[in-house]
Amino acid sequence: MLPCRRLVLSCKNQAASFLRRCGPSKRIQSVNYCKSTRQGHEIPDVKPLFPTGGGTQAPSRSRARYAVPAILLGFAGFVGFLHYNDERRAVPRGQASSNSGCGCGSNTTVKGPIIGGPFTLVSTENKIVTENDFCGKWVLLYFGYSFSPDVGPEQLKMMSKAVDKLESKHNEKILPVFVTLDPQRDTPSHLHAYLKEFDSRILGLTGTASAMRQMAQEYRVYFKKVQEDGEDYLVDTSHNMYLINPKMEIVRCFGVEYNPDELSQELLKEVASVSQ
Repeated sequence: MLPCRRLVLSCKNQAASFLRRCGPSKRIQSVNYCKSTRQGHEIPDVKPLFPTGGGTQAPSRSRARYAVPAILLGFAGFVGFLHYNDERRAVPRGQASSNSGCGCGSNTTVKGPIIGGPFTLVSTENKIVTENDFCGKWVLLYFGYSFSPDVGPEQLKMMSKAVDKLESKHNEKILPVFVTLDPQRDTPSHLHAYLKEFDSRILGLTGTASAMRQMAQEYRVYFKKVQEDGEDYLVDTSHNMYLINPKMEIVRCFGVEYNPDELSQELLKEVASVSQ
């Protein structure tokens, strides 16, 4: 009988040791008590507050589910802002804008984006010229540079012939203005000698690099230095030519596809439409 009691005690000790090793973990746990329908006493229901393992995947999936719509909503908002900004800048072309130096109005209702703005440059006579000096005059404004090998000279020739035809045959005066995009080389004295070869009526304007860059941005003119080799380089530009009315408003933009006769006819149409 004694050996049997020893065997039972040994089994109890081993069971107690096993329970101590496999006891509750050190993680924080919550205990919910519920009544057992079979035993009639309360049984603790142990559930960890911070589940481990696969439980961490749910928040990650939840964040991903909300991140995609948020990104799409932000992109839609950005596109809407750009559209609103363009609409805000679109003003009646015939009406005076805050960028106009004259502050005159008009009955023209055609809408277009704002082009142009205030500027302070230097003429070939070393005189300060601003946008206010052009108020009350029709102006044909061309952006280029004197070292242009082909397009620049052709545009100046076309400008000179078109303006001369308007003045001699229709008694309409338009002031031709050449704005350089290369102030580093196009100094006032250099521009004076260069433009004299085409037409002495052409007013040349230059200035500091920052002033020329600002004016190019206001008139939406593209230019960039290319093929640089020391001081020898070319300027890639859009060769914009604008017709500006006496209220300092952009009326037309002409490209390189016009010839002198076509340009003079288009200029005459714009000038005559305002005179009527």
